[in-house]
Amino acid sequence: MQRISGKNFDISIGDLAICVSKTTLTIEDKTEVAKDGGVPNGWVDGEVAASGDLELDALVMSLLGEAAKAVGSWRALDTFDMLFYAKTAQHEEMKVEAFGCKLVLDSLLDVDKAGGQKHISKVKYLVTSPDFIRINGVPYLRAEETEGLVSNS
Repeated sequence: MQRISGKNFDISIGDLAICVSKTTLTIEDKTEVAKDGGVPNGWVDGEVAASGDLELDALVMSLLGEAAKAVGSWRALDTFDMLFYAKTAQHEEMKVEAFGCKLVLDSLLDVDKAGGQKHISKVKYLVTSPDFIRINGVPYLRAEETEGLVSNS
């Protein structure tokens, strides 16, 4: 049976389907153990954050550059939602959505004069929306955590 691999993922930034060399999405959840007298006694919610990296070739960077030019600068680019979607012929499926992503250029150039490899730029993104992350349609955060911040429908 075919399983999902990195080759199966289609990635979209807003309405733009892009091809990436590599991408990551990391959730930081500071949920901790509650202790009484140094002994574990339940748990407490902590802050959450999410971010990732996109490794993009010159063609995709030029597409993003056109969007940046249209708004006046790279930093002026608005936030966007990202979709990571994979499905195999045997119907194994994974859908991850990240909301309100803000681009931050990270590693623009890494030039090796020996050649032999396509040039790659690394772009970091930060998840900024209280909609946060959905995994296969299921929100990461509980509805009460985002009450008043998002429409919990």
